[in-house]
Amino acid sequence: MAKTRKNLRKQPSAVQPESAFDKAWREMRTPSSPPPTVSGRWLLKALALMLAAAALCTWGALCLLFWQGSWQLLYHPAAAVKHTPASSGLAFESAAFAAAENGQTILAGWWIPAAPEAPFHQLTVLCLHSQNGNLGETVGSLAALHALGVNVFAFDYRGYGESQFAHPSEAHWREDAEWALSYLTGTRHIPAASILLHGDALGANLALEVAASHPELAGVVVRDPIPDPASVIFNDARARLVPARLLVRDRFDLDSPATALRIPSLWLLQTDSPPNMDMVKEDSAFKKVNARKVQVWLPAEPSSRKDETDSITRWLSDLPR
Repeated sequence: MAKTRKNLRKQPSAVQPESAFDKAWREMRTPSSPPPTVSGRWLLKALALMLAAAALCTWGALCLLFWQGSWQLLYHPAAAVKHTPASSGLAFESAAFAAAENGQTILAGWWIPAAPEAPFHQLTVLCLHSQNGNLGETVGSLAALHALGVNVFAFDYRGYGESQFAHPSEAHWREDAEWALSYLTGTRHIPAASILLHGDALGANLALEVAASHPELAGVVVRDPIPDPASVIFNDARARLVPARLLVRDRFDLDSPATALRIPSLWLLQTDSPPNMDMVKEDSAFKKVNARKVQVWLPAEPSSRKDETDSITRWLSDLPR
């Protein structure tokens, strides 16, 4: 029995598992294999790929910045309205219209009524101002139109004057003009057949677009339209670095609406020199108009205001009643 117990004591104990510390110590003492080597060609390819990715990201950011800011090349709005029709001694009403979903109005404008005995008091002129400034800078033109004996309604596009802030665009301008028409016909109950459009510069391009879509209107006055408005964007040096024609949608094309126009139009064009046949031939948009049309060339000087108002008066007198 004693011998058996002695043998039992001499039996080896069970093998203990290696601890994490022992394993780490053993690995540290064991000579490590040499690190894997990377070929120079692979490094060059990886570097080229990284540079290409960085260049693509930079170009993408440039495209985004151009898309977000290119509108400033064409539109030049001003927020502060420094003058009102009262500055010219005209009685007027402030108008707020085109309500948003929250009930707040989007557009602000002025209603300048004609006197009951005015020669054209039955007509209302919807004014579409240019791409520069705001309504405050059109008071002189509005007063001249009102002096003809018509009702005048003018408003600021979104992003201009006291209208809601938004980046101007052709789509916004077109929607704003449609809201103004709806305000005149729906809120003031003015028949569409007694409404005339009057556009200046880029506003003239807009007026032609709207007039082509509304053959029920009385007519349209197009003052100094811009033949190719988008060229100021595409000719910018920064536009050569990005696909500008894909990023910019505003065109304000004249030829298409001119071809579709079905109401009388008066084209007032200013020039520094007497008009000649070459100038007339170059005016392709006017040539495409198939409806009743009149073209008047005015000298580019302050004294031409009377010539302009006289031309509009004659044209209004000849309109079908």
